[in-house]
Amino acid sequence: MEEGREQLMENKKAKLLNGLALAYIGDAIFELAIREYLLNAGQTKPNQLHQRATQYVSAKAQASLMSHLLENNLISEEEETYYKRGRNSKINTKAKNTDIQTYLQSTGFEALMGYLYLTDQESRLEEIIQWCIDFINEEKGANKHE
Repeated sequence: MEEGREQLMENKKAKLLNGLALAYIGDAIFELAIREYLLNAGQTKPNQLHQRATQYVSAKAQASLMSHLLENNLISEEEETYYKRGRNSKINTKAKNTDIQTYLQSTGFEALMGYLYLTDQESRLEEIIQWCIDFINEEKGANKHE
């Protein structure tokens, strides 16, 4: 995420986007952050990169992350509103490799990422992403600096 980048859209417009539009950009933002993290951690083999990234960005992983964020009151009421906007979206596609509830929770997680990104809440976005990385690393017993 580039410092000083021009704002993609006015905060007011970003806040009006539907959950799937927020999830669309949020998916890309979270995936990019995880890819950067893995490269910085020394992962360079394509197959290993893909396998490791899946531990963080799969629907199952994102749904688990969101559940823990909610259970531990780590997101604000406003942030939860955007999570729910994504989670409650009407999707016209079949979830791959997961049940619909998990898929909708992960869509909500991505919508939250998209909301934070599009409303220029960079530090909050980075804080949540770092929390997610740390949580998965602890859960998987992974070394953060592999």
